[in-house]
Amino acid sequence: MRARVRVREAEGPAVRWPEARSAVRPFGRGDGEEDEMRTRVRGWRWRRSPLRRRSDVIEAWTVLAVAVLLLLGAPALGSAAGWWAHGQAQAVAAEQRAERRQVRAEVVGTTPDALPSVQSGGQHSYRTTVRWSEPGEAPRTTTARLPARTRHGETVTVWADARGRNVPPPADAATIWRHAATMGACATAGSAALILLGHCAVRRAALRRRMAEWDAAWALTEPQWTRRNA
Repeated sequence: MRARVRVREAEGPAVRWPEARSAVRPFGRGDGEEDEMRTRVRGWRWRRSPLRRRSDVIEAWTVLAVAVLLLLGAPALGSAAGWWAHGQAQAVAAEQRAERRQVRAEVVGTTPDALPSVQSGGQHSYRTTVRWSEPGEAPRTTTARLPARTRHGETVTVWADARGRNVPPPADAATIWRHAATMGACATAGSAALILLGHCAVRRAALRRRMAEWDAAWALTEPQWTRRNA
């Protein structure tokens, strides 16, 4: 019996595993202290501190303003520019449809016997003279661009204005929307670039101001800290 007691005393007191785990708990895990410290370091410009300068506050508000402008301002400006471009393109297309018309014309000019080959799926075309006549008016002629397979004497459909000149067809809905999307994208990218450039300028100015403030503070503190005048 005494031998068993001696063996237990030699083994030492029993160690509970929960207590052992709490004793060897890794730093910064399990209690959120590391995450809280990171949050404090990241948001130090928004809290009162003896080390915070006016330039730090200006830079913090500038970052917030830049984020809002990039997320809301630039897309809003791009959307407005796109809708404005869409309305302008629709007005131009309506004017074109009022001024231009399709006519049936006869090819009276010369047509080439052979055309050079076009790579990458291109389509041949050439310019030649066409003629048409309207009721009560004299025949009209103009130069139009026609597909390569069009031959002399064939009847083709071309667009002409009030003066009888060959003009491109009015813009369709797909072309109008592509134009609006392009203008909107360009406006968004341009405004974002201006915002980022302005942010860079403010940061450089804030950095110069901060360095000047730190130099002034160090000029007052350094003699007391190093006891240079003692």
